Amino acid sequence: MSDPRAHDFVWISDRSVLQSDDTLPAWVNTGWRTSLPLVVRRDKRADGAIPVGIRGLTRIQRAAAWIDPAVVVRVVSPESLVSDVNALLHSPFVSQQPVQALITLSSLNLPFQWGVTGSCAYALVSDLPVMHADSDLDLLVRCDTPVDASRFSDFYDQLQRLPCRTDVQINTPQGGFALSEWLRGGDVMLKTASGPQLVRDPWQLPAD
Repeated sequence: MSDPRAHDFVWISDRSVLQSDDTLPAWVNTGWRTSLPLVVRRDKRADGAIPVGIRGLTRIQRAAAWIDPAVVVRVVSPESLVSDVNALLHSPFVSQQPVQALITLSSLNLPFQWGVTGSCAYALVSDLPVMHADSDLDLLVRCDTPVDASRFSDFYDQLQRLPCRTDVQINTPQGGFALSEWLRGGDVMLKTASGPQLVRDPWQLPAD
């Protein structure tokens, strides 16, 4: 099993393994079950624990926790959720515009690895009705090595023709940043495990 990365979904078999810096809200005990995924978030701890987010049924039901890597029983990546168009077609959310947009994107033979995150991804892995009619589509693009922003111009133009609003985050080994901000030029806000940093090169963190 590969090490989980930010935005991956992970499953545990026992709620008691959830660790928290604060007391977890009551809804975690009453409304969350281990058949539901946790979402890997960006943070770090000296002991190597995995930072995860817990989602409830409403937008305000969000909680942060930590888990030991040894308790993970399953990992699903954002990329794997769009690898099977037939699975998307049989999703109970296929009538939603974000899923229709995913099917369109899957047919474009894009030149980079990409996946879906946010509420659409959570709906696909959990079968919970966490989407609504005007939900945005959140996408992730993996870029482990530096590329020029111009390579994404055509892709960005295609996004504007999709039937829903789309937000794209580019992920580098250092963190993640918004594609729209990068295409405007100048510095970008890079979300890292140590917090946000304003950088010129998202593949190279500034020296301390």
